[in-house]
Amino acid sequence: MPEREKIAPLPWHVPVALDEVPEEGQHFDLAADAETRAAVARMAGLRDLPRFEASFDVSRHGRAGLHVAGRVSATAGQTCVVTLEPLANEVAEDIDLLFEPPPLVPAGKIDAANPEPGLGDDAEPLVGGKVDLGALATEFLILGLDPYPRKPGAVFQPPADPHRDEGPFAALGALKKGRDGP
Repeated sequence: MPEREKIAPLPWHVPVALDEVPEEGQHFDLAADAETRAAVARMAGLRDLPRFEASFDVSRHGRAGLHVAGRVSATAGQTCVVTLEPLANEVAEDIDLLFEPPPLVPAGKIDAANPEPGLGDDAEPLVGGKVDLGALATEFLILGLDPYPRKPGAVFQPPADPHRDEGPFAALGALKKGRDGP
């Protein structure tokens, strides 16, 4: 079996345990500090990350699950793919997820086609009875980044090629011009 690719751990951690969430739910307003923003910017390939915030409402879902709803917002320093100039993009991503504990499955009974049997189609696994709101915010920030950031009005102009290829029939065109005259 091939070795799994190693994924760098996410630099922002705000774990919330199921048993710490009251029945009426709990609200979280999070703002990443400068060190965390710098680490997330490095990981995401950003020039800088001057603002990274998240707001979550966490409530119980059934007896052993959690519902996390909220919004991640950030100002991401990127580089324009056309002009290569720095630019700041605003990122805003809504989050609405259910987390449920993975069902207990006897050893050897996991199906390769469904590695997490028993989880609802829309549910994420609640591992160790905790949800990491910092990691969740980081993942949604990365999903919300523009992969091809462009400054307003920037238009790609290919460089003029003085030796433009006339195509495979250029030589025939030159012969015809020579026979027919200028």
